[in-house]
Amino acid sequence: MELFTPDFGLIFWMFVSFAILFVILWRWGWPAIMKGVSDRADLIDKGVEYAQSAKEQLDHAREEADKYIAKARRQQADMLREADRMKTQIIDEARSAAQNEAKKVMDNAKLTIEQERKAAQEQFRNEVSTFALDIAQKVVRNQLKEEKAQEKLVNSLLDEIEKQN
Repeated sequence: MELFTPDFGLIFWMFVSFAILFVILWRWGWPAIMKGVSDRADLIDKGVEYAQSAKEQLDHAREEADKYIAKARRQQADMLREADRMKTQIIDEARSAAQNEAKKVMDNAKLTIEQERKAAQEQFRNEVSTFALDIAQKVVRNQLKEEKAQEKLVNSLLDEIEKQN
């Protein structure tokens, strides 16, 4: 069992070697380790700051993109409203032009109908006058076949002329 129970000399030299190693590490090793850990912490801090900065830039870029998208949507809506207004205006103008053209056509048609009606009336009057003169001529001929009737007609016409003067 001697293997498991250490001697005082072994413990002493182990303690001395541990103390020397501890002093060497404390004097030169620990500062190097701490400097490495500190450098690593600084590098991590810089990485975190860079990540935060990148996140802020990304958020800002998203905000800008959202602003541009909103502006584009407003412009699109404005363009659609303007196009709808122009469409309505063009339709109204076309409707107005069509109504004016239809009115002109109707006025011309009314004028033409009126002129044709007057011409038909004039023609009808002329034909009636011609028929009336033909009938009167035939009646007068029949009545004036006798000489007494002719004299009577001439006398009555002369009497009328005298009355008018």
